[in-house]
Amino acid sequence: MASSPVSIVLLAGSGLVLFLYAVSRLALALRHVASQQVQNVLHRFTSTIPLAMLTGTVVTALLDSSSVVIILAIALVSAGALPFRNSLGVVLGANIGTTISSQLFAFDLGQYAIVAMLPGFVWLSVSKKRTGRTAGRALFCFGLLFFSLYLVGEAAAPLHDYKGVQAWLLQLENPVRGAGTGAIITLVIQSSSATLGMVIKLAAKGLLTLPAGIAVMLGAELGTCSDTLLATLGRGRAALKTSLFHLGFNTISIALGLVLIAPFTTLVLRLAGQADVARQLAHAHVLFNVAGALLFAPLVPLCQRLLDAWLPEAAPSLQLRVQPT
Repeated sequence: MASSPVSIVLLAGSGLVLFLYAVSRLALALRHVASQQVQNVLHRFTSTIPLAMLTGTVVTALLDSSSVVIILAIALVSAGALPFRNSLGVVLGANIGTTISSQLFAFDLGQYAIVAMLPGFVWLSVSKKRTGRTAGRALFCFGLLFFSLYLVGEAAAPLHDYKGVQAWLLQLENPVRGAGTGAIITLVIQSSSATLGMVIKLAAKGLLTLPAGIAVMLGAELGTCSDTLLATLGRGRAALKTSLFHLGFNTISIALGLVLIAPFTTLVLRLAGQADVARQLAHAHVLFNVAGALLFAPLVPLCQRLLDAWLPEAAPSLQLRVQPT
């Protein structure tokens, strides 16, 4: 097990790189397998806000990426295949669906990663069809995801011996400092899942308290908006409005979370019972995202009107027809 600062950094860095690789390849593989099907589902099953939220939740849980689902929704809005208002429900649902990851991360599945990695690798190697290879790659990366978090957890274990690190982690209990740290980390590594995974593993090793973990989690929710904002580059105003709704929804939810972080932490402790800190943090993620989505759902029509007033669709240019004299 790592003991020196250099070996800790190397092992933790290796785990983080593997995690980011697994997340990106898993998202890419799942998009190749189900991109068209997902677009069809988003197009057909988003006629009402509750249905759009349910669809966004289920699709995000299956694809394991809220960013992918929101970006697909933005692409459909830009193409005119998904009404702007319906996309707002998908955004809310995606924020609920992404909490499935935190629940999985709270389980210590890293030592069993071979159960998914080995058959995935074999499937990837022997399959002659592209679809089979892509499915094998997805299964392999799914196992790699948990193995990489296992490495991060093993690297973090010796940090108990470093008083300076423990003191810095305790400072993250300050809501603003913790949220700022979570946002910066997520912006740098471009993955809120990685940030949350590391936080859960640090909590599992007894290095991070629940209030500090919640604060960092709130910041990660803000940092993840960068992906969807970048996805609107070169697209129309409808797509931009969907992304701005995602940013506004996360910003307001996070602000409320920071203001109410003390009673929210108490509520999580009461609901989680005797669960360990890692599981408490996973429950907090679910509770926060579900509460935020349900709070905003009745406000979708108002948000739509405000965004339409701020960024109205460009009127089609009028062509003057010259009548012959």
